[in-house]
Amino acid sequence: MTATDTHRTIAAVWRIESARLIASLARIVRDVGIAEELAQDALVAAMEQWPQSGVPDNPGAWLMATAKHRAIDKLRHDQLLERKHVELAHELEAALGDADARAHDALDDPIGDDLLRLMFTACHPLLSTEARVALTLRLLGGLTTDEIARAFLVPEATIAQRIVRAKRTLSDAQVPFEVPRGVELAERLVSVLEVIYLIFNEGYTATAGSDWMRPQLCEEAMRLGRILVGLAPREAEAHGLVALMELQASRVHARTGPNGEPVLLLDQNRGRWDQLLIRRGLKALELAEKLGPSRGRYTLQAAIAACHARARAADETDWQRIAARYAELAGVMPSPVVELNRAVAVGMAQGPAAGLEIVDTLISEPALKSYHLLPTVRGDLLAKLGRGDEARAEFERAATLTRNARERDLLLERAAAAQNQP
Repeated sequence: MTATDTHRTIAAVWRIESARLIASLARIVRDVGIAEELAQDALVAAMEQWPQSGVPDNPGAWLMATAKHRAIDKLRHDQLLERKHVELAHELEAALGDADARAHDALDDPIGDDLLRLMFTACHPLLSTEARVALTLRLLGGLTTDEIARAFLVPEATIAQRIVRAKRTLSDAQVPFEVPRGVELAERLVSVLEVIYLIFNEGYTATAGSDWMRPQLCEEAMRLGRILVGLAPREAEAHGLVALMELQASRVHARTGPNGEPVLLLDQNRGRWDQLLIRRGLKALELAEKLGPSRGRYTLQAAIAACHARARAADETDWQRIAARYAELAGVMPSPVVELNRAVAVGMAQGPAAGLEIVDTLISEPALKSYHLLPTVRGDLLAKLGRGDEARAEFERAATLTRNARERDLLLERAAAAQNQP
């Protein structure tokens, strides 16, 4: 294996293992900032050693062991915890023997899950909502500050500041590394749901890089969502979020072509949709609608996804119902992005001119200034109206805004097609 191949492997391993690594370390050192530093130290060690020694048979366990050895050194040197150094060192050394099991074993007790502890710690009420989401995406999603910034449509520097301040706040307050109970659990649940949703979205459509999707992030988000349902079985929105993720994840295998290229929803082979996930998602949606006095944001989005799941063919999709659900969603969580999605549905239900009318009201929205889906949607509607030159310009603009290589290629293909349409 060449050095380049090794570094690519390291990057892939880090994407998969970093959250578990940080969570396990945070449980021991009780400080998410220090845990992340130790994990980063292990990553640097891997980048230095693996090109010469080769990638270990179990790279996740290697990273865990290395990070815990670094933790022992750091604790002995800096006296970071109040407990005696020798006692803590012995605990860490004992943990090295089962690092692999910790990284990979299935959960027997959801309360004991380090990842869930880390999520609720990062979502502590001491932090602003924006800081909670950014910090958790960084620690549990393994996302860069740039990727998080694009998810929020805000400058990267803003996200970086939020993360640094959040870690400092948690450290200064000595926030316990635990899953809250009772009233405190309910208070933090809203933020946790939002974080899980954003992690899933990053996996479903990657904001940057050469891959259209990151399935491991989708799987992690669904796993955490199911754990939350176990913790709060009467929370309608927890079931709604699980329903939404499972219904969307059912399309994963149909969303890419033979060479990894994106396949849009209406062009997908629905025979490749995962019927088990669809059944599970519809069941979770049914439960969410029974539990809630009214449908929340995740339950409504799941209801929209269910409309697609129930359609055996693209032309059987109930776009009128989808447009109505988006209008209902706009009342629950007004935002330009929801309105843009409603425009797509209206364009399918009532014709492209009706959809374009809505889109044109969003052109001056500051939050959508760099949002590539705005010109993408506008280009699609213009193409359907036979305004090829305008559509081409919109697709080309969208291609300059996306950071995902696969999506850029698709947009440029659509621009060429629009230019050549009669």
